[in-house]
Amino acid sequence: MEHAWTDALARARRHSPFLARALERQPALAALLAEGRGTEALAQAKTIVAPDLATELRRQRLALATVLAVGDLAGAFPLAQVMGELSAFADRALDRAIAHAITARVPDAAPAGFVALALGKQGAGELNYSSDIDPILLYDPATLPRRSRDEPAEAAQRYARAVTEMLGRQDADGYVFRVDLRLRPASEVSPPAISFDAALSHYESSAVAWERAAFIRARAAGGDILAGQRFLQAITPFVWRRSLDFTAVEDIRRLTRRIREAYDGPRQPGPGFDLKRGRGGIREIEFFAQTHQLVHGGRRPALRLRGTRAALDALATEGLIAADTADALGTAYDRLRTVEHRLQMVDDRQTHSLPGTVPALDNVAQLDGLPDGAALVSELAELTRIVAGHYDSLLGEDRAAPSVPALAQHHADRVAGWRATLRALRGVEARAAFDAVLPWLLDAFDKAPDPPQAMARWERLLTRLPSAVNLFRLFEQRPGLLDEVLRLLTLSRPLGDALASRPALLDRLIDPSARDLPPSVPALAQQMRPADTASDLEARLDRIRQVVGEERFALGAQLVAARHDAVAIAEGLGRVAEAALGCAGEAAIAAFEAAHGRVPGGRLVILGLGRLGGGAPTHASDLDLVYLFTGGIGVESDGLRPLTASLYFNRLAQRVTAAVSVPTAEGALYEVDTRLRPQGAQGPLAVSMDSFARYQREEAWTWEHMALTRARALFGTAQDRADVTALLGEVLRMPRDAADLRAQVLAMRAEMAAHKPATGPLDVKLLRGGLVDLEFVIHFLQLRGGVALHPQLGLALADLIALGLLPAALADHHAVLARVLVAQRLFAPDGGEPAEVARPALAAACGLADYPALLQASAQARAAVAQAWHDVLQVDLEV
Repeated sequence: MEHAWTDALARARRHSPFLARALERQPALAALLAEGRGTEALAQAKTIVAPDLATELRRQRLALATVLAVGDLAGAFPLAQVMGELSAFADRALDRAIAHAITARVPDAAPAGFVALALGKQGAGELNYSSDIDPILLYDPATLPRRSRDEPAEAAQRYARAVTEMLGRQDADGYVFRVDLRLRPASEVSPPAISFDAALSHYESSAVAWERAAFIRARAAGGDILAGQRFLQAITPFVWRRSLDFTAVEDIRRLTRRIREAYDGPRQPGPGFDLKRGRGGIREIEFFAQTHQLVHGGRRPALRLRGTRAALDALATEGLIAADTADALGTAYDRLRTVEHRLQMVDDRQTHSLPGTVPALDNVAQLDGLPDGAALVSELAELTRIVAGHYDSLLGEDRAAPSVPALAQHHADRVAGWRATLRALRGVEARAAFDAVLPWLLDAFDKAPDPPQAMARWERLLTRLPSAVNLFRLFEQRPGLLDEVLRLLTLSRPLGDALASRPALLDRLIDPSARDLPPSVPALAQQMRPADTASDLEARLDRIRQVVGEERFALGAQLVAARHDAVAIAEGLGRVAEAALGCAGEAAIAAFEAAHGRVPGGRLVILGLGRLGGGAPTHASDLDLVYLFTGGIGVESDGLRPLTASLYFNRLAQRVTAAVSVPTAEGALYEVDTRLRPQGAQGPLAVSMDSFARYQREEAWTWEHMALTRARALFGTAQDRADVTALLGEVLRMPRDAADLRAQVLAMRAEMAAHKPATGPLDVKLLRGGLVDLEFVIHFLQLRGGVALHPQLGLALADLIALGLLPAALADHHAVLARVLVAQRLFAPDGGEPAEVARPALAAACGLADYPALLQASAQARAAVAQAWHDVLQVDLEV
């Protein structure tokens, strides 16, 4: 290791005039470095003292630059440590300079009300070896220390000038930092220090795109740190937009275009090439990370990181870029920054360009340890090629617009009508964005299964947008997404209607997690609860509807794309519904208890029945609910407006039903059906557990017990749900006369067939031999023997097969019918034949090769159900 330090010192003295002079001026540090004692030298550099602060800071900076450079050349100090040490010193220098400026005017005053926000590389902790700093100086007129005769603004400007003069003045000891204040609001006309209120007003009303990007890396670095942190918190909505913000891509594209037009240096690595501004250089890696952060960071706090490498890694972790992309760009970033440091070490000059002559280029390469400049240029050429490829892909520079298809000519008047009449296309920027994406739009229409229908629904979507700039920039960035959106608009009326009424659903569609099935019920419930625990009922219900809408839409898109088994999609819908019911129940109860208190010993319990109880609803399913409560019926609640238990829980059940079903600003949620409660629509909405048990044991009809086979306690304490489950098991295992049960089952099914016939050839629920007939067979066997009492139909069927009561093949036939039912609700909601263009997608969603294969599999499944009906109930079934 000592050899590495010796070699580093030799290269520093041979190839860096600045370091040679610095080592000669600081023999004690040079001796430590020669012995390989870099850590001690670093500590010594930080503790240098001098008669005055300015001299002390300049000497510390010189010593720090010397130690970090040699340690870097020796390979002892990695790049992150070098940048971190330089950034930390900048923070200390700013903080001490601010304190000195204030106490020089107001002795013993604390630096309250004056803060330096670090932006750029200092904010990110990635300061260059020989860099300026770009702080924004802010002050609070109410708390800024000042002399009594000084106005706050006058005092603040005096402090700002003192800070910049102390840090920037150069003498025999060098300088501390060049200070660049041009990142402050309206820097052309504003004073060096800005009040907090003026800055906040600027960022809320008139800031431009590059300022958003700058504040990704902002932090309070010196002075009144807490005040600076409060300010940054206040402008969080300016930096991190709640919705996915693809206008950021166009903003960065325009900024990149201006930078490239202004840059007149070499386009490829070689003498004079700018490592920062050149194509494939440092800035493009930073912009790549920041653009993704601006687009997605509002919805993904994990992306709100200041460091470039950290941001790239977070983007990969979130699935927004490939892991190898993050690795390639991160590796390139580290190497480009290292070479940049070598350039600056030569003369302690803030440069980013390779030298313009071959000897000077060889000198930099040899300082780095390479044989010559040609080796350095070759390495940089490969790195910048990789970076430029990724960056051009981000901005769409590598895509040529498709030729305008013949469809464009056929619909020229219609396109002109969009420009003339649609509110979303008003304004120069909106029309420019529309024109940019139009070739891809028309190409996608041309490829759509049904172009006229696609265009009609597209128009409906646009009419609901106040501005389409963001949407068009999104499609320009990701042309493949337009095809996917048009498939949804064309193939599925429910999904098309949902998207047309809520364009914000696109945010969920482009989120990589939209390809995944929903997580567990507790995880979904956590997403549905607002971050602000003090949110009112309306805010809580809005949040539930927002998450449910997004998840249901994402699941529909997965089904259309055949990404998952349709049965798994249904189970995902079940988890979403269960989480929504739980969160809506919690919200309704909290609001109700605020007015009426609680009933001692009384708690609400909610049963889910039907497809909800079975954990496999479709997109069209309503929620079959039964409300129960524990405790006695005559007990009063303890709130300001007490109610007896029966009235209390019936009103509470009404509130929960409304919480689940009434539309809010975020739209509707679910239809709720409570007719399966004891005594149906004639009975109270909520009944006590004791009344429910008594009714089920003594009064319930057979069809009510059949419904209970799919009942599941979804809301309530763990003990209450266990008690209900035990009661359901007891009721369903009651002894029954098999012949009487058979007669009632046959009579009920005949009556249902007469009053509720199938609606079309794909109504696999009501067609004879369909799911209802299979359910009746299963429920008959469950009640006759008190066996296979699973609310999930597939598990009950599996148990009955294991008991030898049904043939094994019936499981696969049930799965076919279940898949068709789930998919049919999106592709052919009325049960009729789907449109010709939708049939391949419907078959794929059901896991079948084509539409004829779907019809054949459905027919075979219905025939198998009819056979099971005959074998179990001893009656033929016409299919």
